[in-house]
Amino acid sequence: MSSEIPLSIVHEAAQHRFRTELEGHEAELVYRLRDGRLTIEHTGVPEAIGGRGVAGELVRAVLEYARAEGLRVVPACSYSAVYIRRHPEYADLVA
Repeated sequence: MSSEIPLSIVHEAAQHRFRTELEGHEAELVYRLRDGRLTIEHTGVPEAIGGRGVAGELVRAVLEYARAEGLRVVPACSYSAVYIRRHPEYADLVA
């Protein structure tokens, strides 16, 4: 599912996170980068904006980033693991 509202997702590389804002609430995906592996550690979406595909858009953004950078992905966050299972086009990225 994609979000109802187009999201502007920002990659804050120095903080190892992707973030977006919707209706004054911030959602984020936090990752760790080491030895060519991007580990998705946490996806957080406030309840007020939950259920609209925001987490999915964050995971999609990080997966597209990993693909562009030639990184392998470790979906340590349970949401990201489920997302990848539901979107087999990203399975080749999993370390």
